[in-house]
Amino acid sequence: MKLKKISILILSLLILSLLASCNSSANFPPTATPEVKKQEIPATQTPLPSTSPISGGEGALSLQTLQKAYQDVYNKVLPSVVNITVITKVQAPRLTIPNLPSPFESPDSETPEQYQPSALGSGFVWDSAGHIVTNNHVVNGADIIRVTFSNGISVKAELVGSDTDSDLAVIKVDPATVDLQPIQVMDSTQVQVGQLAIAVGNPYGLEGTMTTGIISGLGRSLPLEANEAGVSYTIPDVIQTDAPINPGNSGGVLVDINGQLIGVTTAIESPVRANAGIGYVVPSIIVQKVVPVLIEKGFYEHAWLGISGRTLTSEVAEAMNLPVSQRGVLVAEVTANSPAEKAGLRGSDTKTTIDGLETLIGGDVIVSIDDITINDFEDLAAFLARYAEVGQTVQLGIIRRGKQIQQAVTLAARPATSSTQPTPETPREITGSAWLGIQGITLNSTIAEAMQLRITTRGVLIQQITQGSPAEKAGLRGSYKSLNVDGQQVLIGGDIITKVDNTPIVNMDQLALSIASFKPGDVIQLTILRDGKIQTVKVTLAERPD
Repeated sequence: MKLKKISILILSLLILSLLASCNSSANFPPTATPEVKKQEIPATQTPLPSTSPISGGEGALSLQTLQKAYQDVYNKVLPSVVNITVITKVQAPRLTIPNLPSPFESPDSETPEQYQPSALGSGFVWDSAGHIVTNNHVVNGADIIRVTFSNGISVKAELVGSDTDSDLAVIKVDPATVDLQPIQVMDSTQVQVGQLAIAVGNPYGLEGTMTTGIISGLGRSLPLEANEAGVSYTIPDVIQTDAPINPGNSGGVLVDINGQLIGVTTAIESPVRANAGIGYVVPSIIVQKVVPVLIEKGFYEHAWLGISGRTLTSEVAEAMNLPVSQRGVLVAEVTANSPAEKAGLRGSDTKTTIDGLETLIGGDVIVSIDDITINDFEDLAAFLARYAEVGQTVQLGIIRRGKQIQQAVTLAARPATSSTQPTPETPREITGSAWLGIQGITLNSTIAEAMQLRITTRGVLIQQITQGSPAEKAGLRGSYKSLNVDGQQVLIGGDIITKVDNTPIVNMDQLALSIASFKPGDVIQLTILRDGKIQTVKVTLAERPD
């Protein structure tokens, strides 16, 4: 009886369990079962995304893809990159031989010469004819140039052509001695900041080194050493990268993720001559323009306008009574006998003070070239480097004394010769209680001839005029054309003071003594030469400002 009751109890429990199982799988309304609230993730905790490299999702695949892309670029570019060893001839030290008996005579002779490596750099294959591009500073002065390819083959090369002003050079190897793989070139004007960049070269002689980074800046200017004429230029349109570049990378390549040439690694900004995260690259658009000419002619002529200037700032624009929003290039000086001078461009001849610094103003403001807007000096330099040719005539949009005009200029070749004329004196201002407001120099025969005057002409050439001075109010003009005299730059083109109240003036000292004899408020008459013509100008002297 007791056993029977136990059996019935077990059967009842089994039936209840079956019913509970059925209820849990039934489709009941939401209100039939209480909702279980999900545990919220605190804001400081982030669930692992499915694309995280750690999760093994798409992120890991992306890193693998990037890694594979870098490897592919290296394998593609490396055969195009070469190691360059420059060997120069030096005087070998003479050996001191003890005075011992010898059956051989040792006649006196000149100190023997020997060769030794003097520089290491990089380069890259330009074409299948054996032309290799590198930096001018890598091969400059070389007696022997040796090129080593990535496969270990080492051959001699000869210099084909070089250009100091773009720091580019072309050397050539016998194409029959090695399998040449020319680099592919891209349009560097399409490069953007943030774009991946890869440098391949031979830093410190470590062949085939690859470093990576990004394009970190565009439109930089790379200063060059002064040429024989004492004039220094810059390489414009230079690309900046943080891809590590070190000594030995010079002449190597910076390429994009497709292995195409962005430019030639040329210089670094560093206090210790090693990578500091700022590297400079001559862009491919300049390389493509210069290299074919070097191959054909052995030299390259840069289009030359013949001015020095600065980017127009809002402060300078305001001082010139222009809108503070006006942009362009303020012409500071016009070089004598340059295309700019022949076209009649005017430099700045008035001196003012902005933020406590003396600043030249008043010259032409270049705002466009061939309808291309010029916002700053880099725009002007980049246009000349990218698109201009020697002999080409361009249309300049200019603001002159508040009015916009168009001026045609025929560009010439950049000069590279020096003058051997006498050194001019340093410009100085007249001191004393009576104030004229000029800086001047004594006119000499060299300057007179450069201004197409008789070499016997005497007087004081006005260099600069102070803004708001009696000289400016009287309409006197300062100089703005730059002339190189024995390596020193002097300004010409301004008014020449030849008399004060009919008293001849032959030098700066005499003019200073003459002005010192007057007092503030006196009216004087100046006889001047302006553009070769004699004029008279009345000037009311003022009290010298503090």
